Amino acid sequence: MGARSKARKRAVDVLYEADLRAMDPVTLLAERVGSPDVPPINDYTVGLVEGVTAHRARIDDLISEHSEGWTLQRMPGVDRAVLRVGLYELLWAADVPDAVAIDEAVELAKQLSTDDSPRFVNGVLGRIAVIADQLRAVL
Repeated sequence: MGARSKARKRAVDVLYEADLRAMDPVTLLAERVGSPDVPPINDYTVGLVEGVTAHRARIDDLISEHSEGWTLQRMPGVDRAVLRVGLYELLWAADVPDAVAIDEAVELAKQLSTDDSPRFVNGVLGRIAVIADQLRAVL
């Protein structure tokens, strides 16, 4: 697993835990950075958590609009975290190709969530990828 893949998984872990604990993800991350009980946190993980947090309202709106038959609250928490990271990379991380953002999110869903989650994550991100250029133009 590459460094960025590990950083994405770590970002999903932080976002998922923050969601469960009803905490601000950046605050949770700040508690972890430099803690002797926690392995060092990659700068890419920090960037992902901060980016998702900064754009969370728009990210959640887009996920809700494009997840057919599922409300954000009804989704498994891991799927929400994976989709948030994937969508952040899709729209705001200029150095990550769209296909990579989607593939990495699908892989995380395979590793961390239900059997149906990879297909669900791929579908939501795939629908958004079709209009990604239009969305980037207004972000």
